Amino acid sequence: MSGRTLIITGAVGTVVAAICCVTPILVIGLAAIGFAGAGGWLDWVLIPVLVACVAIIGYGLYRRKCEVDACRTASPPFLSRKNIMTAKAHDGCVPGKNGGKLYDLAVVGAGSAGFSAAITAAEKGAQVALVGHGLIGGTCVNIGCVPSKTLIRATETLHHAEFAKRFHGIKATACIEDWRTVVRQKDELVASLRQAKYADLLPSYNNISYLEGKARLVAGGLEFNGARITAGKVIIASGARPSIPAIAGIDTIPYLTSTTALELEVLPKSLLVIGGGYIGTELAQMFSRAGVDVTLVFRSRLLPEAEPEIGEALQEYLADEGITILGGVSYESIRRSAAGITLVVQRDGRNEMIETEQVLVTTGRTPNTDGLGLEELGIVLSSHGAIVVDDWMRTTRPGVYAAGDVTGRDPFVYMAAYGAKLAAKNALNGDSLRYDNSAMPAVVFTDPQVASVGATEAAARAAGHDVRTSVLPLSYVPRALAARDTRGLIKLVADGKTRILLGAHILAPEGSDSIQTAAIAICQGLTIDDLAAMIFPYLTTVEGLKLAAQTFDKDIARLSCCAE
Repeated sequence: MSGRTLIITGAVGTVVAAICCVTPILVIGLAAIGFAGAGGWLDWVLIPVLVACVAIIGYGLYRRKCEVDACRTASPPFLSRKNIMTAKAHDGCVPGKNGGKLYDLAVVGAGSAGFSAAITAAEKGAQVALVGHGLIGGTCVNIGCVPSKTLIRATETLHHAEFAKRFHGIKATACIEDWRTVVRQKDELVASLRQAKYADLLPSYNNISYLEGKARLVAGGLEFNGARITAGKVIIASGARPSIPAIAGIDTIPYLTSTTALELEVLPKSLLVIGGGYIGTELAQMFSRAGVDVTLVFRSRLLPEAEPEIGEALQEYLADEGITILGGVSYESIRRSAAGITLVVQRDGRNEMIETEQVLVTTGRTPNTDGLGLEELGIVLSSHGAIVVDDWMRTTRPGVYAAGDVTGRDPFVYMAAYGAKLAAKNALNGDSLRYDNSAMPAVVFTDPQVASVGATEAAARAAGHDVRTSVLPLSYVPRALAARDTRGLIKLVADGKTRILLGAHILAPEGSDSIQTAAIAICQGLTIDDLAAMIFPYLTTVEGLKLAAQTFDKDIARLSCCAE
């Protein structure tokens, strides 16, 4: 064999070794064969190097196969994926993972915001450490959106059966045979979505290392399980938890939160819901429709961030369903009593006592910032404990970003994911993207549903607009008439001079499915004339947007069906 041939053999061996990802020693060994032949001392080198090459390649491939198999069979399906990068995050358990503790980005929190940030960064080629604490998936899939909406939909079937009598000649009945079974079916849905949308995604991203445990921010990265994780940038997406109001005696009674209420397998006879925001309103109606005697109390008005017309109308509808509603109260004290629990409130200068079997507290959420070491790094928090961020998702410390519920703004899962995506892109690419919620849709899943986008009338006036509004009762919407359910209204807010649509607010049984049309109109800067001129399908709820736009200048009672 000629020296030239051996040199070629060595070069080919070098390439093969590189492709197989074997060690540099093996690469050098294979190359040495060719050079040894050229130098005339092949007999001294060839056999030892070939033996070493075969041994190293065989051992490397065997070791790699064993480690991958160990990762796949370490524990049951959910935990195996969840723990892939815990104990073995840095020892090569998953091929291609970051072999050391140096990352481009560290993300604290493995909910929707955390996953959004991590996946966004990973798709850009960054090495990411994703640190989760507690159930993977965060609030929405585990204890928020998914479990609450499936139980809300379940109890809607009971109401709709009773309400079927609005159609003459139809009678229907429905009842709860086993609430425990309803709740466990909900749990199955939660588990399946957590698996499919979170745990199962991790193996798809070779440059995301998932770590389970508590993290603390330090200069240059994180402390995790006693070790230092070095990262160029950090995103905090640690979420929030139920907030407990400062009511005298609250710490002496057992109370439910939005988390534990959804776990109840036995329904109470009576339930007092404290808080008239979207969580309290949704759950109050859900439990009432399940047969619980519900009382709903709140400090100001129902859905204080919604248009007053919508809050007032919804309150009337809830009262019609049998819910006792007390607004404008102050909480004096709460204690155990013979009936179960007694809340003392003050209304119109007089004290009133409300007795109930159980209490559900829904007075907002508190950002999870405890133990993160934020103060030591000079990261500023708001008066409510939320991390203060600017429109680029930056905290007050350079290189540290935050997104989701921990920032205390726009508490919706899709906005958390949106903000986290911006944070990841800005962290890696130079702060070029700005958070924009001007066309953010929001939905309250009561029945009828509350859906809104853009400015309220009050916000538009505060912003200096010459405001015009239209309010259209659903009794003018053909869809509502055909369904024999005219509960609700549609309110549009526009600039009186430019006629640009500024806000849309819907109270309707299918309002959530109509709001995106208004969101697109606002995003594109359409006017109420544009909206009024658009073609909408007849006998749909969304057609109400066109009718509401026409109401600015016309009396729609004088229009024929589908007339322009």
